[in-house]
Amino acid sequence: MTTNKIMKKKIILIVLLVVLIPTITQLFTLMASNKTEKQPYTVVKKEKDFEIRFYPSATLATVMTTASTYKDVASPGFRKLAGYIFGGNQDGMSIAMTAPVHMDMSETGSTMSFVMPEGMTPENLPKPNDPSVHISTTKPEYVAAIRFGGYASDQDIQKYAARLEQALQEKGIKHSGHFRFLGYNAPYQFLCRRNEVIVTVEYEVIGNK
Repeated sequence: MTTNKIMKKKIILIVLLVVLIPTITQLFTLMASNKTEKQPYTVVKKEKDFEIRFYPSATLATVMTTASTYKDVASPGFRKLAGYIFGGNQDGMSIAMTAPVHMDMSETGSTMSFVMPEGMTPENLPKPNDPSVHISTTKPEYVAAIRFGGYASDQDIQKYAARLEQALQEKGIKHSGHFRFLGYNAPYQFLCRRNEVIVTVEYEVIGNK
């Protein structure tokens, strides 16, 4: 076999490895994300561009910040919350990661929250070592949700919040509070990313229409 043929085969092998290894990694990442516990909800109404969901009460670990943008809230908030669930608590206990991550952003202050696994409550969760991490329980609520893919940005969140608001107005559905962002995937997952914008709605009004 000539030197040129050997070199060609090596180049082909290198190209295949460069292409296949990231693809295989992403497939394993996708499989792992599919096994991640998701916050439960019930879809009660489906529309063309959005759906109405009922979320039961959930326990959250939350950090607050004066930042008002996705970029400025995401990284520091994630580090603090990850520190808590990866053993940064009075028991040194590891807590399973769930999805989605909640972000409520506004000009007057923002929050980022991890949903605690099913069965965990403020009473049986360990106290965070970081005093900026707060444990609380949400009230049951109905929300409208719109979904989009890719890597989220402030522009995407604003665009889909506006789209959801317009769709709700067209349907005569009343909403209240901030439009919130839900992120479902780790930063290193490139395929099949899931993002959502949600807002609290008055479902009783909808049911009477």
